[in-house]
Amino acid sequence: MGKMKGRLGNDFCPQPLFLYGNYQADGTPHFGLFCWFSYCSLQDGEEEALGVMACIGEEKLTKDLIREQGMFSANLVTRPLLPLADYYGTTSGREFPDKMRRLPTVEPGQMLHVPTIVESPVSFELKVVEERRLAAGSGLFLCRVCNVMVEEGLADSSLPFIQRLHKADPVITAGEARYASISGEDLDAWGEPGAALRQ
Repeated sequence: MGKMKGRLGNDFCPQPLFLYGNYQADGTPHFGLFCWFSYCSLQDGEEEALGVMACIGEEKLTKDLIREQGMFSANLVTRPLLPLADYYGTTSGREFPDKMRRLPTVEPGQMLHVPTIVESPVSFELKVVEERRLAAGSGLFLCRVCNVMVEEGLADSSLPFIQRLHKADPVITAGEARYASISGEDLDAWGEPGAALRQ
């Protein structure tokens, strides 16, 4: 089968969804939905460490909090979390100050002062090492992984990785503004799962 010129985009670069978490000044947990997230190695002072690259487009409250505090959590989104995640991703914290009236079960991080989500099977605690401004409104945060909390069943290395991945059941997104399961099942368009929560 031949190839043809395609449109510029990330249609075939699926990304898992994460809810980034931080605390607002009054102590209320704040979460935003993001997907441009991947691993890297980085230098943190004298040490080489496992890191992540987290890119956030546009200026928003989540980015303000990350810049102010230099840390955040990244909580893997699964199907049960998708309606709340979609609500967070399609509701501006700057325009709707009561956005966080709807919260998951929150517990404090073990290593950093960040909120983590109990319902998420995997939660990272991240310290920002550096921010790089890539374009107008687009920032890349290079972060050290300070801690990872994982559901017990996902830490069982006697199970093949693919079984643990399917057990975690992360939600992914790519082109055409749609959500999908890790096994390829279509789960809705952006804005649909959280519609009821916006009322």
